[in-house]
Amino acid sequence: MNPTPERELPAGIARSISREDLANLTVNRYHGPVHLVSTSHELAQALADIRQERVTGFDTETRPAFRKGEVYLPCLAQVATARAVYLFPLRHTEMFPALTELLTEARLAKAGVALADDLRSLKKLFPFTEKHIVDLGLAARRCGLEQTGVRNLAAIFLGFRIPKGARTSNWAAPRLTEAQVTYAATDAWVCRELYLRMESLGLLPSARPAQDAPN
Repeated sequence: MNPTPERELPAGIARSISREDLANLTVNRYHGPVHLVSTSHELAQALADIRQERVTGFDTETRPAFRKGEVYLPCLAQVATARAVYLFPLRHTEMFPALTELLTEARLAKAGVALADDLRSLKKLFPFTEKHIVDLGLAARRCGLEQTGVRNLAAIFLGFRIPKGARTSNWAAPRLTEAQVTYAATDAWVCRELYLRMESLGLLPSARPAQDAPN
């Protein structure tokens, strides 16, 4: 038996979506600028953009393990702003201070799904104490939803389907394919879009419905 939801869903927002209905939705993916950060100049530009935000979409990618006992650390971190998505290859240790700044900035919301696992793995690469992390899956669960993966949430709240094609590809490759770049960027972008949508519906902690917000 499910506990009583802490927050009520607005009319018109379903608590679940069937596989058939999900499959019938239009596929959508991120079409904006994507920057694969690899130089100090690119890193400075990325930070300058991120520092302007109040919320970013955040995600990581890890090389898939197909054998028992295989465990890999994250290979890529993705950060979405209103203007672009930045991909940070984690084989470059010079990315770590920038990501530490992002993850420890209390003013800036980092929105994603199942972020506890991402953060736990990232701490094996560099130390930090995270602040203002918003797990959209947990927020959805508080509203009584059981389907709290990013693809189900995108379908329920945004009305489109995002592809999974490159999920189990080799994220440790020195050069990412176009499909990998698009997949990684889409996951971060959609988390930011979900945050904004759920915030407008008053479904996030300390968030008010858009009509109650000051002009």
